[in-house]
Amino acid sequence: MEKGIPLNDQDRIPWLCHLHDILMREHASGQNTILACSALKKRYRCILENGEAGTNCQNSSGREEPASQKILFIHLDGPMELIAHRLEKRRGHFMPPELLKSQFDALEAPSAPENFITVSLEKPVSEIVSIIEEYVRNRYG
Repeated sequence: MEKGIPLNDQDRIPWLCHLHDILMREHASGQNTILACSALKKRYRCILENGEAGTNCQNSSGREEPASQKILFIHLDGPMELIAHRLEKRRGHFMPPELLKSQFDALEAPSAPENFITVSLEKPVSEIVSIIEEYVRNRYG
């Protein structure tokens, strides 16, 4: 990505499986964990939930499996122009702004039965954090 080349699924899958292992280790030890990553596709979120078994997000009947309730996905939603403006302000970040379009092209927004909430990036950061904290408190509190 540093070189302006988007990652493909083969690049991402081992990394996502490793993140799954970290999440499950922390869960098994009784820890709540926050992980920030761009799980742009449903398949990526399935891998975060199920590890390597999540590379195929369907059961034998061909219907999608219900999402694990262990992981809450927070979909930070905003227009490309807003995100592009924020990317331009970043210094020293590995992802160049030129890759933003490829990220939007790959995006499969979460949908039922995935366990997620969508929060608008057009709100102030403090309000975004408050919305997420309130949701977590009310749902898992």
